[in-house]
Amino acid sequence: MIESYIAYLRDVRRYSPRTQALYRKALEDFAHWAGEGPITENLIPSRIREYEAFLIDKDLKARTVHLAMSALSGFCNYLMKDGSLQSNPVRSVRRPKMEKRLPDYYTDRAMEAYLEDTRSDAGEDTLQLLLQLGPGDKTARELYVRRLRRLIVSLLYATGIRRAELISLQVGSVDFSRGTLRVKGKGDKMREIPLIISLNQEISLYLQAASSISGGPRPSTAPLLITENGRSLYPEYVDRAVKAELQGRKGITGRKSPHVLRHSLATALLDKGADLNAIKQMLGHESLAATEVYTHNSIERLKAQYINAHPRAKNTDSHD
Repeated sequence: MIESYIAYLRDVRRYSPRTQALYRKALEDFAHWAGEGPITENLIPSRIREYEAFLIDKDLKARTVHLAMSALSGFCNYLMKDGSLQSNPVRSVRRPKMEKRLPDYYTDRAMEAYLEDTRSDAGEDTLQLLLQLGPGDKTARELYVRRLRRLIVSLLYATGIRRAELISLQVGSVDFSRGTLRVKGKGDKMREIPLIISLNQEISLYLQAASSISGGPRPSTAPLLITENGRSLYPEYVDRAVKAELQGRKGITGRKSPHVLRHSLATALLDKGADLNAIKQMLGHESLAATEVYTHNSIERLKAQYINAHPRAKNTDSHD
């Protein structure tokens, strides 16, 4: 049953491999806890409550318990469709309270400083040197890696795309004449994202470097971004690239990850007055609720500025 459900998540719901893996582990953990016998015998409210208590007693974070319950709830909904269950027992179980976690982000000032400091890595001069040295030269490979890493960060920050979406980009995803990027998001849904002129140019120069590294012109269906060995990017490579580029940069603290770059763009757009629906469309969110979480960052900063600037906020003991 678990295998058929995971196949359903993969083939019908189009869940990401990471989400599939998380749901699989959550369901297998529950099956192991429940013991031998049909899993459906344990999909009743009393047993679900016992399992939730078991997870809480293990001092797991509330977010982890929520994930386990969500996996079970989705599984029960799936079983209801084929008649194996009459109702979803997870819906009657109260979940632990979860603290709201504001999205991490880097300030636009810090990101602009990074982009300015690394501008030469993406420039024409270093490209010409790379092309002159040839793909087999050690220095040329180093120049290519620096260019690739910079473009990974530039794309993630300027477009807000997810890591998986970045990896899936093809050469033909970029429309240079219109200055747009076609992205395949969750559920294979396509969306179009505008590219600023500087990023358009950076991608164009990068493609010349990539052609040199790979040994010739690349078709429109080829991966847009490739490693120094000419292979497709993979999640760990992207993570390492972001960390290598942002580590030790002034004003860039906390986690260095592709997802924080996505949060950073959303926060910057919101601060500049961009429409929430436009941000939703750009990020590929299914619901506006997923986008509204970024408003909390702006509100928290507004509160901090208010407290620092307002005389009554500074001195609560003052009187009219």
